Amino acid sequence: MVLGPEDLVLCSGTLSRDTTFEDRVAAAVSGGFTGISLWGRDYRLARSGGLTDSDLLAMLEANGLRVAELDPLWSWPPGAADVRIPQDLDEESVFCFGEADVIAMAVAVGARSINAVDVLGGSWTLDSAAEAFAGLCRRAAEQGLLVQLEFLPWSKIPDLRAAWEVVRIADHPNGGITIDAWHYFRSVPDPALLETIPGERIVGIQLSDGPARPEANLVQATLHERLLPGEGEMDLTSLVASLRRTRTEAPVGVEVFSDQLHEVGPSVAAKRAGDACRRLLGQS
Repeated sequence: MVLGPEDLVLCSGTLSRDTTFEDRVAAAVSGGFTGISLWGRDYRLARSGGLTDSDLLAMLEANGLRVAELDPLWSWPPGAADVRIPQDLDEESVFCFGEADVIAMAVAVGARSINAVDVLGGSWTLDSAAEAFAGLCRRAAEQGLLVQLEFLPWSKIPDLRAAWEVVRIADHPNGGITIDAWHYFRSVPDPALLETIPGERIVGIQLSDGPARPEANLVQATLHERLLPGEGEMDLTSLVASLRRTRTEAPVGVEVFSDQLHEVGPSVAAKRAGDACRRLLGQS
């Protein structure tokens, strides 16, 4: 099964982090999704619960689902892989998974792509980041994986322009950009630039919403306070229109990190997320 622009992806963060793999699959089905994304911690939870890779693949196939991406890969920028983060400081269970781990997990579950981010910064330039990104793309291509670069407003790749510069210079056929609506509107929204980017270079889309005025603590807000599409004031309609004009073939994910949404349980959260996304896309 190949995921395309008509497919909806239930992103990992829309459900609480302790949601089992079985419940993620059931929630995706109840919400009308054809894909899911996973974080490394989701895979580890499934395996520690006794499921084998064959079990995971069989469960996905039986329910008509595919894993869109493994998220997030943090160790690709220059020097990042040499940094060691103590376990007690790794609150989101991100730094315990390096590149080899993320690629291996992506292959194990038949994922379409891996999602790369910068979270540590450093003294590197966008040119050197592009060289590192190209290397990651080459290694991922050996395993049949796409690589999607997601910009974060507080990082050294803070916006669409910087992300596109890295991807453009790297110039690797399996490398592209993730457009996360929350990060897009909390950085420097640039529809004119977005619509000049070739559609094949936009390989990931993640939708959520929020207030028009930026929150005081962006990191806190992005991990705990996002809103479902249509429940906030971000101009998602215009963003979706711009994305359609690029003719991207990327599936559409719903990534709503929200403490309130997590409280209602995975199936209800997925149903609300799916319905909200279909309303936005005009599919309902």
